Parts: sequence; structure tokens; C-alpha cells
Amino acid sequence: MTEGENGMDRNNAPELHTLQPLVRFSERAEDYAQYRPGYPTAAIAQVLDGLGDLTTLTVADIGAGTGISARLLAAMGATVWAVEPNAAMRQAAMPHPAVRWQAGTAEATGLAPATVDLVACFQAFHWFDPARCLPEFRRVVKPSGRLAVVWNDRDRADPFTQGYSQIVQRLSQHHPAEQRLVADRPLWANAYFGQGQQWQFPYRQPLTLAGLIGRAKSVSYVPTDGRSLAELHSALTALHHQWADGHGLVYLAYTTRVLCFRPR
Repeated sequence: MTEGENGMDRNNAPELHTLQPLVRFSERAEDYAQYRPGYPTAAIAQVLDGLGDLTTLTVADIGAGTGISARLLAAMGATVWAVEPNAAMRQAAMPHPAVRWQAGTAEATGLAPATVDLVACFQAFHWFDPARCLPEFRRVVKPSGRLAVVWNDRDRADPFTQGYSQIVQRLSQHHPAEQRLVADRPLWANAYFGQGQQWQFPYRQPLTLAGLIGRAKSVSYVPTDGRSLAELHSALTALHHQWADGHGLVYLAYTTRVLCFRPR
């Protein structure tokens, strides 16, 4: 048996791509757009490092959500195809002149073969079916291109972040998505991409009380109605009161993991 830090049997947990990933964020798009964290500049630079003139790059941001990562990539000069199946998430996205939206999935992007220099997945790969998405990524990326997978992992060594994580785990009844660290396994041994490398970068997200509650409500597996919503507000208000600085801010601490692979 392989267990996570909360005692869940990882081997018996359901695959996340079987848990309705295409629609589960529909009711949370506004909170997602407003309260999800960005990514450190160094992580974005690492994703793009060595790919040449950024103004000539075409990027496919798969599972683009509300465009948080797509806009960061576009701000560096790249042209970005933001591939997102959820209409509510696409509609909540702030427009950017270099970001083009595509109603596709990770397993069927709708992009033409060998047309992108970079396939990027930010905070999304754990919702994909690796057996189907990896060959699709290999189909659309150029032989000289790259696959980059990025996660903001909450830093449980930070006391405030650990307190927040415990609230999320309890209210979500220890949802299997809390064990996201195992989601990278298919990336290290597959027939489509190899030569993997990994980097880590520290990152902090400042939040007001409203932002902290909105951040939690953006998590697809946290209940946000009735008694559960009241409990969420109460627990996060107490946590914010305990840790807020003189400006009324608390800080979620993350380790941003960047994983890069070359097409085989």
C-alpha cells in the first residue's frame, strides 16, 4: 500500500480524469479567475528557456482555465493557443491580444500536427488521462519543441499554509486531488517524451480575508453551499485572524514545480 500524508491509499484512489474534469469548475470560474495564484517569473522563464526568439514561439497552454498562465506566456512575447474545454472558464478569462482560445481537451486539442513549439500544462495535468493526452501532445508539438508541466504545490512546512491545507482536506473529505504529487509519474516513463528535468521555485500569494475565502471556493472539490459554506467561512476567518499582518494580508506559500521534457 502507498499512502499519502493524510492516510489515503493512493493505489485505491480514483484516477482524477474519471471525476468529471470537463465540468467540475463550471460554477467556480469567477472565483478561479479572481483568486487563483499566478506563477513566479523565474518559473515562466524556465519553461521558455532555450526555445529561441520568444516573439516567434507558438505555445499550446492545455487546460488553460481562465488564462492565468496563458497571459503570462503571452506577456513574454509568445503567441498562445489557450485550449480549455469548459465554456464558463473561457468566458471568465481576461482577454489578451496574443492569446487565442480553443474549445478543446487535453486528449483532443483540435490543433494541427507539429505546429507548436511548446505544450504547457499549468495546474492541470493531474486532471488529464495520460494514456490519451501524451500522444496528443506529441502529435501537436514540433520535434524541436518541449513539454512543460507546472504545479503550484502548497508548502506544508509553512504554518499558515498547513493550516489552510488542513481546512481544505477536512471539508473536502480528503479528496484524492490533494495527493497530486503522484500525478507526475506518467511523465517520467512514457513512449512520447523523455530527457526530463525538474526545477523548483518559491512563491507566495498575498490574500485578504475575502481573497482567502475566494481562493478556497475556487477549489473544485471544496463544498460551497449550506452548512459546509458556513463552516468554510468560519474556519478561514479564524485562520486569517490568527495570521494576518498589519495590512490585513495572509500569505499562501507554494513550491512551484517546473517539469520539462523533450519529444522522443
